[in-house]
Amino acid sequence: MSEHFATNLKLACSHYRSISEVCRQLSINRAQFNKYLSGQSRPTAYNLKRIGDFFGVEEYELDLPADQFSRLIGARVPSSVEQIGDPISELFRPLHDHAGNLSRYCGYYFEYSNCMSVPGTVLVSLVHLWEEGGRFLFERQERQERSSATDQHAEVRCRYLGAAFQLQDRVFLIDYESLTYNEMSQTILIPSFKSRITRLNGLKAGVSSGDRRNPACTRVVWEYLGQEINRINAYRQVKLYRPDDPRIDEDIRERLDVGPLRNGLFEVE
Repeated sequence: MSEHFATNLKLACSHYRSISEVCRQLSINRAQFNKYLSGQSRPTAYNLKRIGDFFGVEEYELDLPADQFSRLIGARVPSSVEQIGDPISELFRPLHDHAGNLSRYCGYYFEYSNCMSVPGTVLVSLVHLWEEGGRFLFERQERQERSSATDQHAEVRCRYLGAAFQLQDRVFLIDYESLTYNEMSQTILIPSFKSRITRLNGLKAGVSSGDRRNPACTRVVWEYLGQEINRINAYRQVKLYRPDDPRIDEDIRERLDVGPLRNGLFEVE
């Protein structure tokens, strides 16, 4: 173990309000982090990379002689605003502290929804929900084939990234489109209290991808696929379907149907 590592780590931490804040933002146990600071142990390669990324230094730079590291970290010290912490992260911190544990819901799902941009069709998306550092994150992939003046079979792909929270007896998911950064959506699901998760019902609010970008809300169904899946085979099923397509079973159609509402879709003009 480098004789300089612990000293350099202490110096890097001194640019923040407290060791507790550093541990909280890194999602590293305080007792374990104290061992790094005292020189009793060295982080794993995974944690070492996270620590380097957090302080904006390369892993090998944490082993430099203290005087060299002091000059280096002094040149890269964040501004006073950054030292306070990201205001958005601070805003959501109470939610993380009070949110329930979604571990049992982690895995892959097909999401069925009434398509906001092509009314009268059912959009099947692929969702992956996972836990990272005590937080629950998810990815949703969409793919639609549409006709256009220049390309008869133009394909539109969307990739949403977001965070999930269980508050009281509902699951709240908020995400943004990560390829174009031009929209956000929110989904609220009703958890399953059965021992085996099969399908979850809920509502999703967002905007259509058409030119008018109309705000809309639709019912959604999440169908659990498992912890590990064949992603290639699953992604082949990500597309638009007609409601009477035999691959959309009667149970899904009933869950998406909201009776008198046209195509199960609320639109706000």
